[in-house]
Amino acid sequence: MAKKALVFLAEGFEEVEAVTPVDYLRRAGIEVTTASITVSNTVKGARGVPVVADTRLEELAKTGKLSADAWDAVFIPGGMPGASNLAACPEVGKLFKEMAGAGKVFAAICASPAVVLAPLGLLEGKNFTCFPGLEGGVKGGKHSFEKVVIDGSLITSRGPGTAALFAFALIEKLEGAAAAKKIAQDTLVS
Repeated sequence: MAKKALVFLAEGFEEVEAVTPVDYLRRAGIEVTTASITVSNTVKGARGVPVVADTRLEELAKTGKLSADAWDAVFIPGGMPGASNLAACPEVGKLFKEMAGAGKVFAAICASPAVVLAPLGLLEGKNFTCFPGLEGGVKGGKHSFEKVVIDGSLITSRGPGTAALFAFALIEKLEGAAAAKKIAQDTLVS
């Protein structure tokens, strides 16, 4: 049975940080669902690129899929004001807390570790990375300048230029190192 991952999209998300991981995870055979937190399936990224999500937050709630039981992983891109919009959505925070509590993979890149995860207390006592300069606002976590940081079921990454590495970390966590290496080779990253 294929692993299932969910990615939330909010207006102003960083396109590369969403689309690259979605593409690479799907290449690895992981069922990825993109979910808009807006009233529309079409969500405009920080650079004005419209992306059509598979579903909306409202539909996930109606079908009982806003639960850790429905997913093996959940991740979010950064970008501004995308990260702030995600942080303002209580359902996103609730699911991230559930996933963390269940020991399931939860991940964020760029601004989102600092803007979304830190206020939820999900970086306390954890090693993490984020977009340079945002780490100062995070209390209780241990910041690293590494491109990707894995601490248990938490995966964080720095920004658009690390989106492929972020995707490989997710793939490795869900499907193993061989699967991540294969996608890296297939996409000419390694």
